[in-house]
Amino acid sequence: MRSSTTSARLAALRLAAAASTALLMAAPALAQQQEWFVPNQGQQQRPQGQPQPQQQQRPAQQQQQQRPPQRPAALPPGQQPPAAVIGIVDVPEIQRVSTAFSQVRDEIERRRQRLNDDLQREQNNWREQQQQLANQRASLPPEQLRERERALQDRITDSQRIFRERSRTIEQAAQQALVEIEQTLGTVIRQVAASRNVNLVLPRPLVIFNEPPFDLTEEVAQQFNKVLRSVTMPPEATGAEPPAAAATPRPAAPQQGQQPQQRR
Repeated sequence: MRSSTTSARLAALRLAAAASTALLMAAPALAQQQEWFVPNQGQQQRPQGQPQPQQQQRPAQQQQQQRPPQRPAALPPGQQPPAAVIGIVDVPEIQRVSTAFSQVRDEIERRRQRLNDDLQREQNNWREQQQQLANQRASLPPEQLRERERALQDRITDSQRIFRERSRTIEQAAQQALVEIEQTLGTVIRQVAASRNVNLVLPRPLVIFNEPPFDLTEEVAQQFNKVLRSVTMPPEATGAEPPAAAATPRPAAPQQGQQPQQRR
């Protein structure tokens, strides 16, 4: 009887010892999860990849972040727009058949071409004079050669200024004519739209498909040619003509025993 009791006590002690050993072995892992201090194990560090538990934000901060943006105060009811009655206008087509637009375009092209021809002619004149000076370099006195070179350079500078002024004048005339065409076309479009009770006019490039009755182009083009047949443009301002080419007479051969006269 005593031996069986003793055996039972020994078995219980062994089970208790095994449980204590398992508890001691599990303690470091549990401490690692909750960062407890375990004797002879040191401070357990949380693995680098494991995220730190985020601290709960303060209630005031949470309310500030979660607060929706305030909407502006509603405006009082306004007047509703009328129902849209749409018209379509092809402006490039109107310009193509417009007599005023064609007249302005042809006149501007003619003035530009004339300017270009005058510039080419003047540049050829410069090159000829430069070649003459190069040929006379050996026969002209140095002071007279420098004087003629300065005169040619002044002529080139003045001519360039004149041509720039002419080009600017041409562009200004074109811009003024186009502004007059644009303003008149806008007036005609409003007149045609009002005659058809159209309150919304769209340009052709914005429309993919439409029924023919929506298109006002032909009527606008006809009325536009009646209202504006031509545009009065200012006369072509050529400005001061390019200075005349400086005469480059050949120097007279000095008489025997006579020194060439130099300009003081």
